[in-house]
Amino acid sequence: MNELLSSILYFVLGGALGGALGFYFTRKTFLKQLKDNPPINEKMIRAMYMQMGRKPSETQIKQIMKSMVQSK
Repeated sequence: MNELLSSILYFVLGGALGGALGFYFTRKTFLKQLKDNPPINEKMIRAMYMQMGRKPSETQIKQIMKSMVQSK
């Protein structure tokens, strides 16, 4: 009976530890990927403005990028 309880305890602790470590490293990798490859850049903003039929100024582009950085 004692061996059964200790095996269940080890199984639960191993699962919790594995889940916590998996979550930590997955989150760390995901945040690094977002930092290295931002979801939108200045080139994409220019393309969106051009599709709307407007020629964006550099000030507008910088303002949009700044607002996106602040929203994070």
